[in-house]
Amino acid sequence: MNAFIRTALFALAVPLSAAAQTSQAPIEVEADQLDLDQRAGTAVYSGDVNIRQGNMQLRGDRVEIIRNDAGELSRAIATGERAYLRNQLDDQDAPMEGWARRVVYHVAERRVELIDQAELTQAGDQFTGGRLEYFIDREVVQARSDVSGSEPQRIRMTLQPAQ
Repeated sequence: MNAFIRTALFALAVPLSAAAQTSQAPIEVEADQLDLDQRAGTAVYSGDVNIRQGNMQLRGDRVEIIRNDAGELSRAIATGERAYLRNQLDDQDAPMEGWARRVVYHVAERRVELIDQAELTQAGDQFTGGRLEYFIDREVVQARSDVSGSEPQRIRMTLQPAQ
């Protein structure tokens, strides 16, 4: 496997969970096609893409992995009718799951953007709207109804009572 691809995939999964077992787990990628541009720092997987490592999973019709000038993973962008991101933290009973037409994971910020028909579930709480942002470390959700190029999609929330 190309060193860039291995580095990009490893870097994708490590920040999603502090669990050592996740970062040490093998990376599994399934796709119909890979287009790699080392000069641009991108790897684009297409065709029913499924990337898994430990408790992290990213799925989409297309997944683009982008690195910065230092060669570190900057973003992972999954697109499709129902692109999907799942992450199970060790201290959580239930995983964080997100669906949207576009899922963007900002590695350094540890932030997930769910754009267009966005849906997020975390610990039984559910959020839907045009655009949702989830800050992993702070467990903060920001929701917006507006989506560029689309009609506004109202925000809806279902929050579970504290136990």
